[in-house]
Amino acid sequence: MKRNMVEILACPMDKHHPLELFECGSDGDKVLEGALYCTECSRFYPIIDEIPVMLPDELRDKEEEMEFLKKNRESLPEKVTGSASPWHL
Repeated sequence: MKRNMVEILACPMDKHHPLELFECGSDGDKVLEGALYCTECSRFYPIIDEIPVMLPDELRDKEEEMEFLKKNRESLPEKVTGSASPWHL
């Protein structure tokens, strides 16, 4: 995902904008892996292989997101990995 895309993305659940961006891996202006976080509803959306996975709750893959959180727990803030997160560790 190009870093400047965060300026146009909104939470699919409550349409809140802007989202917070947390980078776990980048290459120049591309975010290879990270998370987008909605400060309104406290949901996070993973960025995996440069692609922001922004789906409503009923379409989210909990197993994939748990793997993402475990892999990146050291690089992400508590509000993404903690008990306030829908898929907390």
